[in-house]
Amino acid sequence: MNLMGFLLSPFASNSTLPPTKPSVYLQIPRANLQNPIPKPILVPTLLSLTLSITLTSGLPSFAIPSLNSQSALLSPTTPFSQSKNLETGLENGKIRPCPSTNPGCISSNPKSSSFGFPWMIPENSSDNAIQKLQEAILRTQKNAKIQVLEDTPNGQYLQAEVDGGFGRDVLEFLVKDDVVAFRCMAMKVTYIYPFTTALGDSKGQEERMEKIIEQLGWYTPSFDSMD
Repeated sequence: MNLMGFLLSPFASNSTLPPTKPSVYLQIPRANLQNPIPKPILVPTLLSLTLSITLTSGLPSFAIPSLNSQSALLSPTTPFSQSKNLETGLENGKIRPCPSTNPGCISSNPKSSSFGFPWMIPENSSDNAIQKLQEAILRTQKNAKIQVLEDTPNGQYLQAEVDGGFGRDVLEFLVKDDVVAFRCMAMKVTYIYPFTTALGDSKGQEERMEKIIEQLGWYTPSFDSMD
């Protein structure tokens, strides 16, 4: 083969050329600037972080009261809640005054808003005064039941329960020498929503005391007798 034939031979036929390998191109996707793909937000991670900060922070917490708690439903400062906790018995050796939340009450304690003078026992009736008082209560009151009868350093204390206008009423007496201190109080206080003033007055309790003292033959001092 001459020189010209040698030089032209690679172009004469494709059969003598080595096979070409396909080129590999890395296609890098172009970012769409008009509609960028948002990065996913790790919601569970943020929630866990928030909870951790809340539990470990020193910020004050606001507790939600339980529905099963009576203190959450009835505040001790409301007239209704106070009327549910009427205390009986002597206080510092004396008959208690009437609660301000209970209009159906009368007491010989001078601090009471509904005041009644203590009873006086005549000299001829001073023997077994506490026994006579107990019998007068049972005779003049409906479904009377003696609850307490005891001697105290301040006199003889008697407590009884009787039927009242809206339930049971409690009668308390402290007999010392010829003086009888007392308190007569309705155990149930009735309210009508939305008013916060209880229904009732002390007239019914005054009439109850008058029946007992008339049965005994004792008397109550008055301002006229003090002149």
